[in-house]
Order: sequence, then structure tokens, then C-alpha cells
Amino acid sequence: MSDLIAGTWTIDPSHSEVGFTVRHLMSKVRGQFEKFEGTLTTGSGLAETTTEATIDLNSINTRDAQRDGHLRSADFFDVENSGPMTFRSTAFDGKKASGELTIKGVTKPVDLDVEYFGIETDPWGGQRIGFEASTEISRKEFGVDFNIPLDGGKLLVGDAVNITLEIQAVLQG
Repeated sequence: MSDLIAGTWTIDPSHSEVGFTVRHLMSKVRGQFEKFEGTLTTGSGLAETTTEATIDLNSINTRDAQRDGHLRSADFFDVENSGPMTFRSTAFDGKKASGELTIKGVTKPVDLDVEYFGIETDPWGGQRIGFEASTEISRKEFGVDFNIPLDGGKLLVGDAVNITLEIQAVLQG
């Protein structure tokens, strides 16, 4: 693992993933967003790292076309009237990234637990940096509050959404 290199890094979507899980009845539904982009800017230390990312909510994939269509509708993400999901970091201490997450025009602070994997040289001489991050949000806090009541006071869809990020980014020349 190489020492930290200061610079601007572009997320490589073919080697990265933005995924989530949410409770549905008695199991969890997993999905991912297939279109996203972002940059990381590093300084001489990890605490100087900042990031900005944009996730296309239209690119949601839960392996069920009907469910994905419902998630794109006004009941959930309202992709026709809402912009993309965005994240902008405000602080990073090497293990926790704090920032602002925006979904459906609602911006809330979030903290992500981060694992830094280091920097490696790829077979073509490029420099790559790797991170894994996770957080849990309340979807209702972002206005994503559709649900169906079930017997016994239960709900069809849980409020807590676990978000996981696998990020590999390439240093820009």
C-alpha cells in the first residue's frame, strides 16, 4: 500500500458500488444504484480528504422491474420531479466521514463509517485509491415515507435503510 498522494480522484463506477438494504416484511431487499459519479480530493493526510458524489435515482436496481418502477414513482423517489441523490462531505477523520446527504430535495447530516484501503498502482501505471463506507438513514426523514400497514401494527417496508459504498477512484493527471 502506497503513502497517501494529494490530488483529485474520480470514482471509477466499473470498480465501485452504491448499495442498500431495507426491511420488507420479514426479510431484507437489497439493491444498488447503477449510475453514479463523484470525486475525492486528498491532501497530505486523510483528514484533508473531501468528497462529492451524485447518484442517479433512476438507475435503481433491486432485480425486480416492477418494484424498481414503483421505487422511481412519486410513492418513493419521485424521479420525474426530484433531482439526483447527492452527498458532500464536511469532515473526515480517517474513519468517519460527516457530510450532507440530499434525497428528494431534503438535505440532512449523515455520518459514514469508513475503511481506507490505501493506494495502489494499476497495471497501466495509474494510481487508484480505495474506500469502503456504510451508514444507516431513516428514509422518512428524507420524505420517502410510502408504506402499507399490516396486521399487528407492522408495516410493509422498514424505515431504516443501510447504505454501503465500495469506492475505487483514479487519480487525475
